[in-house]
Amino acid sequence: MRRLSRSMLFAASLFAAGALYGPEADAAERSDTSVKAVQKIVGGPGFKAAVKQLDADYDRTVADIVTLTEIPAPPFKEEQRAKAYLEMLKAVGLSDVEMDAEGNVMGVRAGTATKGKGPFVVIAAHLDTVFPEGTDVKVKREGTKLSAPGIGDDTRSLAVLLAYVRAMDAAKIRTKADILFVGNVGEEGPGDLRGVKHLFNQGKYKGRISAFFSMDGSDPSRIVDRGVGSKRYRVTFKGPGGHSYGAFGVVNPMTAMAQSVVDLYAVKPPADPKTTFSASVVGGGTSVNSIPNQIFLEFDMRSESAAELAKLDQTFIGILDKAVAGENAARSTKPGVVSYDAKVIGERPAGGTDPNATIVTATAAAISALGFKPEHEASSTDANLPMSLGIPAITIGAGGKGGRAHALDEWIDVEKGETLKGMQVGLAALLAVAGVE
Repeated sequence: MRRLSRSMLFAASLFAAGALYGPEADAAERSDTSVKAVQKIVGGPGFKAAVKQLDADYDRTVADIVTLTEIPAPPFKEEQRAKAYLEMLKAVGLSDVEMDAEGNVMGVRAGTATKGKGPFVVIAAHLDTVFPEGTDVKVKREGTKLSAPGIGDDTRSLAVLLAYVRAMDAAKIRTKADILFVGNVGEEGPGDLRGVKHLFNQGKYKGRISAFFSMDGSDPSRIVDRGVGSKRYRVTFKGPGGHSYGAFGVVNPMTAMAQSVVDLYAVKPPADPKTTFSASVVGGGTSVNSIPNQIFLEFDMRSESAAELAKLDQTFIGILDKAVAGENAARSTKPGVVSYDAKVIGERPAGGTDPNATIVTATAAAISALGFKPEHEASSTDANLPMSLGIPAITIGAGGKGGRAHALDEWIDVEKGETLKGMQVGLAALLAVAGVE
């Protein structure tokens, strides 16, 4: 594959990221430029033809939602759904359709300027759900309400991306920048963003992505432009153990664990940037009449600030050290000492996209143009990773209403009027950033 020179890559990156104005433009000018660009797109014949196609194609989009929802995609076992989505990407006519080494599936819609060679504007939705293997994922329908585990988070978005490709093709819309459509793995909890980590750090598109949209959830007014970072530990406390009566007075890892929780909850994290922690899952021990020789506790720490998250992490390790040392000083260590092992089980980088970046101002303009009110939020999504790398990135909704995410009775409303209106937001924002011929 031919690589662009550094100068070509830089120029194309500015263009593909939607640099509609020069570096000297102030925030008001940037916002005004985005508003005008989006209004021109939304009012143009190409966009209107695309919306007409979204309307005509709507039953197919709903059918795609149902088909994909009913293919299980538990954490680390997304392959069956990924293979089905791969075929769907081929069916809508994308080029370079493939599954990468991590299990992400993707395809390219070439732009007129870079002709499939990149840099790329990415729009992605995640394939995985939070639900374990064996969960009943049959879609139930009551009027316009569809319910099933994972139907809104994030299966509807996968179907909407396919609808965008069909609509742009039917309307003969050509973008200047290449667009990479992605169904990625590993967004939810234990997946730890493994799909986008591979996409940005190891895959063939590494260094060739200039802007990134994550489509996740439903709300079309939502702009996630701040990424909440997280660090998660499973801490295993170990000791010699023994009989609860006969070995009484011997060090107990349970005490060290309990003290670490008490001391952590004595920490007062900042409210701004919001920083949090949680002692979440506990287990271990042998029996009610035994001093445990091994127990574990899982901790979750989060912050909108990478610096504050690192500070909390350092404080937490100090708390563990102190709790273990305190227990070893308080009771007999003759048969052995208490120790701990802190294993990182999840790490998501914090980050943020400049509120004056084109991807943000253009999306806000698209939301307003379609009759919604932009709501800027902080969350933990696939956009965290590119944000941490300095790549303009946000998370947006697929359009329509939904609720009960991560619950067995998760639902979306597919009433056509409101859903089509919401779907137009992402399309308008994508076109504004990728540029329309």
